[in-house]
Amino acid sequence: MRHLPHTPPPARRRSRLVGTAVMGALIAGLVAAPSGAAEPPDARAAEGPEQIVNGDFSAGTAPWWWTANSPAAVTDGELCADIPAGTSDPWDAIIGQDGVDLLAGEGYELSFTAHASVPVAIRTSVQMAVEPYTSEHLSTDRITTEPQTFTHTFTAKADNDAAQLGFQAGGHDRAYTLCLDDVSLTGGTEAPPHQPDTGSPVRVNQVGYLTEGPKGGTFVTEATQPLPWTLNAPDGSPAATGTTKVFGQDPTSRQHVHTFDFSRVTRTGEGYTVTIAGKTSEPFAIGDDLYARLRTDALAYFYHNRSGIEIDAGLVGEKYARPAGHLGKAPNQGDGDVPCQPGVCDYRLDVRGGWYDAGDHGKYVVNGGISVAQVMATYERTLTAGNADGAPLGDGRLRVPERGNGTPDILDEAAWQLDFLMKMQVPAGKTLAGMVHHKIHDAEWTGLPLLPHQDPMKRELHPPSTAATLNLAATGAQCARLFRPYDAAFADRCLTAATTAWRAALAHPAVYARADDNVGGGAYEDADVTDEFYWAAAELFVTTGQDDYRRHLLDSPLHGDAGTVFPRGGVWWGGTAGLGALSLATVDNGLTDAQLAQVRAMVTTGADRYAEDARTAAYGVPYAPEDNHYVWGSNSGVLNNMVVLGVAHDLTGNTKYRDALLGGLDYLLGRNPLNQSYVTGYGERDSRNQHHRHWAHQLDPSLPNPAPGSVAGGPNADIQDPVAQDKLKGCAPAMCYIDDIGSWATNEITINWNAPLAWVASFVDDLGGSGTTDPDPAACRVGYASDRWNGGFTSRVTVTNTGTEAISPWKLTWAFADDQRVTDHWGSRITQTGREVTAHPASWNGTIPPGGSVAFGFNGTSGGGAADPTAFALNGAPCTGG
Repeated sequence: MRHLPHTPPPARRRSRLVGTAVMGALIAGLVAAPSGAAEPPDARAAEGPEQIVNGDFSAGTAPWWWTANSPAAVTDGELCADIPAGTSDPWDAIIGQDGVDLLAGEGYELSFTAHASVPVAIRTSVQMAVEPYTSEHLSTDRITTEPQTFTHTFTAKADNDAAQLGFQAGGHDRAYTLCLDDVSLTGGTEAPPHQPDTGSPVRVNQVGYLTEGPKGGTFVTEATQPLPWTLNAPDGSPAATGTTKVFGQDPTSRQHVHTFDFSRVTRTGEGYTVTIAGKTSEPFAIGDDLYARLRTDALAYFYHNRSGIEIDAGLVGEKYARPAGHLGKAPNQGDGDVPCQPGVCDYRLDVRGGWYDAGDHGKYVVNGGISVAQVMATYERTLTAGNADGAPLGDGRLRVPERGNGTPDILDEAAWQLDFLMKMQVPAGKTLAGMVHHKIHDAEWTGLPLLPHQDPMKRELHPPSTAATLNLAATGAQCARLFRPYDAAFADRCLTAATTAWRAALAHPAVYARADDNVGGGAYEDADVTDEFYWAAAELFVTTGQDDYRRHLLDSPLHGDAGTVFPRGGVWWGGTAGLGALSLATVDNGLTDAQLAQVRAMVTTGADRYAEDARTAAYGVPYAPEDNHYVWGSNSGVLNNMVVLGVAHDLTGNTKYRDALLGGLDYLLGRNPLNQSYVTGYGERDSRNQHHRHWAHQLDPSLPNPAPGSVAGGPNADIQDPVAQDKLKGCAPAMCYIDDIGSWATNEITINWNAPLAWVASFVDDLGGSGTTDPDPAACRVGYASDRWNGGFTSRVTVTNTGTEAISPWKLTWAFADDQRVTDHWGSRITQTGREVTAHPASWNGTIPPGGSVAFGFNGTSGGGAADPTAFALNGAPCTGG
């Protein structure tokens, strides 16, 4: 059984998150309502007995309670509470009632009317009032300034004669007043089954199909005979016709479906649709340059989720900009001086940097290891595969602040995570020296929404583990060979950390993360590290050629076992041997010809199975877990299988691997049972409410949806969270998904799911050929010249508009390659964060007319050996230097 990829056992995770708040509220000072509870309103017999006392507040406030920070009173027949500004979590301000009576298996209807002085989102919970605080119902409602009535239904899972109803109203920057009325919870009503809005029964890739690639779709219908289909050209005329093929009952969705194929069509264009039996699909494109933006967006995900650095609007846009998190600025306790959990160690570590793992603010080595390995593999493929183009990943091409430093941008992004992984290593002279701490995160679970710089929770290092140690050994070795041409000192540091970690893992081969270490962050338990040893040995052997690593590989029980190395459900953080096999199969190393053939046979054997799974699937997806049991993060399983298919295509040129990979892309982008694109910003029906603490628009309209290129976890038959359990009970495996921020079991986003998406997007963009030429830069040219003296310099910059339209306003960004610091400036306003510099216009030169220029200058200090930047961006788009 696959371990949960990020989150602890679901009941504990969610109950701790909700229950801690309620317990804190009860202990820290609930305001007692006046004594003398009123009689309950008349029960509505047809709907079951009323469980709420004084829900219309006609008898005052009893027996309602509220947290001490949110005083409440009845005003004009409503209970109105003043919610304070600056609370971190929803449960930091609560209005509630205890003593609710629930019966297992009974249906309930909860309704209430609410309005607020400003638009806000609140959470409504029906749960146990004592540990483990299990939720029976959890919903999020957007409250406006006008009264609205909200209704929810749920079925109780357990008997409880003292449950609690709570309106959780905290977590907002602004103070506001919340008013409630007509609160009702009636029993005996049967919750209607959730009916997902799946749109058209004609399912296609909602982004589009490569010109020379396969093109297919699925049609949901009870018809038992083939049906005619029409491909509609962008102008509405018929572009092709054909007849569907009856597939029958799809076991993953329990839908009766047909399939159709229009691969023969190669005319490019946007706005194609397919019509069958009067039903028309979402629009899509046919072309070769469809996935260049997905390549960069999927990689930008990692910059968005960096810890310890300001996220700059010049790179990601204003709505995604945010202050640096976890640097020890109040209310943060910071990552610069982090202690261990009590009793774990006698030292503190500076573990700033790295990537936030997922929906929380934790940083996990075993999840970060596979993620950075696949980011580096995306670049390394451009060195090993004949049809791969490294230019779109090069210096000045991605959204990273280090652009212009002479290192490919994708490696700059990887370096941010690698630096963090090395900081997690136990120092020399300490117990378990050379081992690596498993994770660092908050001491308690925090709620949503919560931006990283607002996190007030204590941060803790968790014990070292063999799995985490081997993750550093593997990624450090990969780092050493890839960074050698660009930063030899960093490559040496990576290799030293890797070899130290390897020796420590050999000395301590069975130090496992505890399954119950799941408060404040996921446990990531893993008691079988045979795969991590194989992966680490492979990367160290490829990098160093040393025979002891080769002997470990050849002696491993995994060597040659394609079924274990490439399982049906895909490579994952708890099963990483496949990463080592892919490196051995593609990167020059010292294996003999026979040994290399054996490794490559493992790859193609695994890919053959994935290709066959895709060929026989109703929706063309290369994913067929045992018993069709879709697991947590099933979309990552799809993506990791697609990576293996892509490598097999690179090795053999066999188009069956390419076609199966593209079938997986079709599935992720809309050709699936829910007609859902699982990637934000791609397709007409894209996921946009994924579980995340600072991409939380569903909870707080002032916050954004996830950035484009963020892939949702996808269907999960175990539906561990309360939202999924409320809505998806009895769902077919591939239908167990809901685009709701509360559904962390189906709708989370993580670095280790976006990493294979970035690899796949790069592969597909190379297939289309759009990566062979640089995208159009901004219509501008930058002139940069410097005069230098001992310890200082003066630079002069000219920005010329080479286009036909005025540029207004303008913002020029670049990064210094060393420690240069701007001290004073003229003709512009200049800000600097680390090596990143941004120049804004002065009050009088905010517009650059066509053919016109603006000029500015500045003085600075330098430690010597400074180099002028060569890569610039004007308003976020690359600008020609010279």
